[in-house]
Amino acid sequence: MNVKVDEKVDEKVDKKIDEKEKVEEKEKVDEAIKRLLSDSKLGQQKKGELHNVFVYKFQVNNQQKLLAYSYNKNELILMSLGNHENFYRDLKKSL
Repeated sequence: MNVKVDEKVDEKVDKKIDEKEKVEEKEKVDEAIKRLLSDSKLGQQKKGELHNVFVYKFQVNNQQKLLAYSYNKNELILMSLGNHENFYRDLKKSL
């Protein structure tokens, strides 16, 4: 037996999957930020040009995400969020 899926239905399913992944990613990012607010030294401090930057790594949908930040006594400064590919190169350019 063959199954045929209408393109409109297929698009809706893809859209729901994408939206669900975005919601899950946002929740994971929010969790990571909460962890950093409670302990700002969780991330790894970088060296060289990025010596004032910390990077916290976490998983979203079996994919590693990196969150670059710096902090002082009163605030956590989020600098970048992304996958590892070109992350540090792009981070250096943004500073």
